[in-house]
Amino acid sequence: MGPESYGIHAETLAGIASEIKEVCELGCELAIVTGGGNIFRGLAGTASGMDRATADYMGMLATLMNALALQDALEEQGVITRVMSAIEMQQVAEPYIRRRATRHLEKGRVVIFAAGTGNPFFTTDTAASLRAAEVGAAVILKATQVDGIYDADPKTHPNAKRYDEVTYIEVLSKQLKVMDATAISLSMDNGLPIVVFNLSTRGNIQKAVCGETIGTIVRVTS
Repeated sequence: MGPESYGIHAETLAGIASEIKEVCELGCELAIVTGGGNIFRGLAGTASGMDRATADYMGMLATLMNALALQDALEEQGVITRVMSAIEMQQVAEPYIRRRATRHLEKGRVVIFAAGTGNPFFTTDTAASLRAAEVGAAVILKATQVDGIYDADPKTHPNAKRYDEVTYIEVLSKQLKVMDATAISLSMDNGLPIVVFNLSTRGNIQKAVCGETIGTIVRVTS
């Protein structure tokens, strides 16, 4: 969305694609889960009186639109990608099949997972944790609009404390707003560390991949 209030901002998209390309050139296997909040957010639809399942399905379709836009931006820069959707739309994306996804990754392709888990009542955060576990990812990189996890919203609480490291249990017990409880529990059960960082700072994706101290890391022990 970039500086706009809705939709896809071409320059922002191209910048993200450029950073992803740099990470691919390091030889990393990279899978991406797209959200859809810049187009339609299921919870917002529910708040306006829409049926929750219907709103969630609409949100899943929005994630596919973002996935196709990201695929186009990446391929403009020479990065080979595959979009895999949890909701079958074979004219525009491959259906999600775990073995096929891992094979794409082995061949050096960037895999973009769209449509969440394919089920209503589950967030894209949960989809990220689920897909990461399925493909054997080493880490989940949670790219956000803030530079880590805080004990309060830093936009409304200027004295909010930022954590460098935090445990899964602390995230759940303190109800820290980073990922939903299902996603955190799934990551904890599978020993998947989560790095939360600001996407808008140039170079942060590569720093996170290379293990530099950036944002907040969630793991078993802090």
